[in-house]
Amino acid sequence: EVLTKASIPVMGHLGLTPQSVHKLGGYTVQGREEDKRRVMIEDAKILEDNGAFSIVLEMVPALLAGEITKSLSIPTIGIGAGNLCDGQVLVINDMLGFDERFNPKFLKKYTNLADTVRKALSDYSREVKAGTFPAAEHSFK
Repeated sequence: EVLTKASIPVMGHLGLTPQSVHKLGGYTVQGREEDKRRVMIEDAKILEDNGAFSIVLEMVPALLAGEITKSLSIPTIGIGAGNLCDGQVLVINDMLGFDERFNPKFLKKYTNLADTVRKALSDYSREVKAGTFPAAEHSFK
């Protein structure tokens, strides 16, 4: 409320919060238990009532995300929250496959750039060490 009254836009974030991953025991779905489900619905309304312009719902059961979405007049953006939110988001590094080890259920990798990035970094390192980069065409006179 203090932020929105100071004209600072606020986007709420409910469910899994990345800064709490280790405290929560990893990437686990949030809001499955009835008491936590109720609290999340209440928190969403509190965020809306206090001026949030939208809310991210992360790793929340799809039906709960849909219930929250229907109960609000502000948009919800899902990440691992099913298709009943108003919009969707994925972290670009994840959807482009930069990390082969990161594979949560909600993530769809649209390509695998890990090998391409590794090769580019290796080529760059080799050229810098060999003194072939930067070349004249990459330098100013």
